[in-house]
Amino acid sequence: MPFWTYMLRCSDGRYYTGHTEDLDVRFAQHQQGYFRTCWTFSRRPVELVWSEAFPTRDEALVAERMVGGWSRAKKEALIRGDWKLVSYLARPPKERVLRFSTSLETNGSEINRPAPFVSSEVEKHS
Repeated sequence: MPFWTYMLRCSDGRYYTGHTEDLDVRFAQHQQGYFRTCWTFSRRPVELVWSEAFPTRDEALVAERMVGGWSRAKKEALIRGDWKLVSYLARPPKERVLRFSTSLETNGSEINRPAPFVSSEVEKHS
């Protein structure tokens, strides 16, 4: 029997991450307010936006804690299945490099940049 890690979008736009052995029952419990002390009780209705099956409860719990700690942007990339963005957001902010072209690059003008290192040029001058 699989165990599930899941993410709900609450009525206030926030995300809730949990794990369970029966996804359908647990979702219904959230939706119906079955547990009055649950964080989602006052944020209903909720919408199931992502889930993943795991072979063990421990693996589902580890995934819940990992995904629950992610930024909103990274959670939304996961929901969309945008693995390229999930990977990008997994890097520390100082290591993230945005790759985009400026109008100067697209209209044929040159920007003052050092020329790329080419090993064959070193060999020519040796």
